[in-house]
Amino acid sequence: MTSVSDIARRRQALLDTISQTAEDAGREASDITLVAVSKRQSEDRLDAALAAGQRVFGENRVQEAQAHWQERRAAHADLELRLIGPLQTNKAADAVALFDVIETLDRDKLARALRKAMDETGRTPRLYVQVNTGEEDQKAGIAPADLPDFIARMRSEYGFQIEGLMCIPPVEEPAGLHFALLAKLARENGVARLSMGMSSDFETAIRLGATSVRVGTAFFGERES
Repeated sequence: MTSVSDIARRRQALLDTISQTAEDAGREASDITLVAVSKRQSEDRLDAALAAGQRVFGENRVQEAQAHWQERRAAHADLELRLIGPLQTNKAADAVALFDVIETLDRDKLARALRKAMDETGRTPRLYVQVNTGEEDQKAGIAPADLPDFIARMRSEYGFQIEGLMCIPPVEEPAGLHFALLAKLARENGVARLSMGMSSDFETAIRLGATSVRVGTAFFGERES
């Protein structure tokens, strides 16, 4: 069982590393958000993270996120929930109702479902476009060459303000190449925020412009069996 002190110690170590890496890169640590990836984590670990002061969490699946956070949300008004996994269109309404940020917009069919849910609920989660920087067949996301037209369409046809871009680099390639590409795409398309970097490579991501890093194992420790 993971104690509150274990989580608090790892969290502080991560914040210290983020701060030092940002300083070395000539950036402000306050410009970088630590997103604790809470998918498949136990209830005691979630409570320990909250007790340690963490308020921004990333989830991969809508249904699991509902189980994790719907009741806890009432007790923590400053909670921020981010969807960082693929979103099925039939879950779009649930996602809009629960999440503050959806980082995996990647197709028109999903855009239509999100627009409908937003119009019906009045909730407007901030939106990121997922970019398949490695152009991997098995991975979700827009191909880099298709990104300008896609973002233009999201803005003109759906009225979306695209806050950021997100990517998950191929595991067998240097992550920095993909982070640099994502940063370039953001500059070219007038997008301000970059969600990139995980436990093994978030320092590289910060050096290349990440504004949020998605950290699971380094925050919570190895998952309990």
